[in-house]
Amino acid sequence: METLRDSGAVELAVLERSGLIESRHHGAAVVIGPDGVPILEHGDVGALIYPRSTLKLLQAVTLLDLGAPLAGAELVLAAASHPGTAHHVEVVERILERAGLTAEALQCPVDWPSDPEARHAASSPSRLTMNCSGKHAAFLLACVTQDWPIETYLEPRHPLQLAIRRTVEDYTGDLVEHTGVDGCGAPVHAVTLRGLALAIGLVASAEPAIDPSGARLSAAIRADPWALDLPVIATVMSETNLIAKRGAEGVFVAAAPDGTAVAIKFLDGSSRASIAVGL
Repeated sequence: METLRDSGAVELAVLERSGLIESRHHGAAVVIGPDGVPILEHGDVGALIYPRSTLKLLQAVTLLDLGAPLAGAELVLAAASHPGTAHHVEVVERILERAGLTAEALQCPVDWPSDPEARHAASSPSRLTMNCSGKHAAFLLACVTQDWPIETYLEPRHPLQLAIRRTVEDYTGDLVEHTGVDGCGAPVHAVTLRGLALAIGLVASAEPAIDPSGARLSAAIRADPWALDLPVIATVMSETNLIAKRGAEGVFVAAAPDGTAVAIKFLDGSSRASIAVGL
């Protein structure tokens, strides 16, 4: 299998200025129905992509399956790409405290907050304000819960990462053939766009009796959408009742409570049109 190529991409959006098309955004997109069957496909949705931060939803499901004591905003931060506000950081610190650890145990890179006010107030970049710190703190909590080593929690053969890989395969229906390293240092598994949409739909429509972890995660996100991503994504979720998540390099997913889901990958990595095209 190959990654998305020019030949597999189609025009998904254009930007017009004064009646003239100035820019064109190409990529692939798929809509999966509640029954898991594709009802709309644009481009090669069977090509491999890195799901980037949209994978966090499946990582968080795995943490619940492993017994990590996460709920409410703490659970949402486990799946979040947060902007580093004081409110977000406070929740991350609570997760670490629950694990009996400090920020020193985090292995995500240091970074400035993406929130303008938080960035202005910060005296230096920090692991806590890195957008993936909630996920890393929750990784550590799961390891402590399972009595697994925390020093190697990002290694692909660590029990935590092997469990996440199994979850990815179960939810996407794709066999993981390639694993890379995400921007935060965690393993990221290449999947098809079709498989990614299927997985997000399963999480959004999860029923407590069948998939308790997926149901707990989707309920937590709907209750605290502010914690998952940038404010614009929280607005989308609040106004539409969708679960929506962006990923780096032009990846975007959204899903309705009935399991209808969309997954998009822009070939050039741009995210400018992702929300508009997704909706």
